Amino acid sequence: MLNKQDVDYGIYLITDRKILCGRELIQAIVEAVRGGVTVVQLREKELLTGEFYCVAKKVKEVTDELGIPLIINDRLDIALAVDAVGLHIGQEDMPAKIARKLLGLHKILGVSAATVEEAVLAQQEGADYVGAGAVFATGTKEDIRFIGLEGLRKIKHSIDIPVVAIGGINEGNLKAVFENGADGAACVSGILGCNDIKKAVEKLKNIKRSVK
Repeated sequence: MLNKQDVDYGIYLITDRKILCGRELIQAIVEAVRGGVTVVQLREKELLTGEFYCVAKKVKEVTDELGIPLIINDRLDIALAVDAVGLHIGQEDMPAKIARKLLGLHKILGVSAATVEEAVLAQQEGADYVGAGAVFATGTKEDIRFIGLEGLRKIKHSIDIPVVAIGGINEGNLKAVFENGADGAACVSGILGCNDIKKAVEKLKNIKRSVK
């Protein structure tokens, strides 16, 4: 069984099938993990519950086989139904303390935060990590609150749990994210939007390694 304290949030993949332009989701995840992705978050905003469950079940089989933690975005019911390693929620979802109670102590809970106050509250209510952003401009999500690198630093200095930067992160700005204290970097188009997904992740891993 995975010890959640041992999870490496370094290169954190968030899925978005629209960016794949018809390419197969499972194969894209396999390529990303082979390249060095350390966590996969399944995000399916447009699927009905039954469809989401079927997709999540297939993805869980693959991530289990590859030894990579699967985190479900927003949907506590799906996370529990497929026995995912964890759940990630936003500020408009149920309170973190309620999600923690329903999820249990042994599973990972991630919470999005754009302010120090939100990050501190997330930690107090049982989050295992905070997704801080948006650090840069991104086209994969609407109603974005920008925090920039300064906001990322402030959040990192305010809490004791890992901070995963999110929002417009790619090969060109990844180094700055880690230089400003992030424990991990969440990528969507910076991985899935590339023709060679495995090679794209390998480049990201090399950039991360270069930061002292």
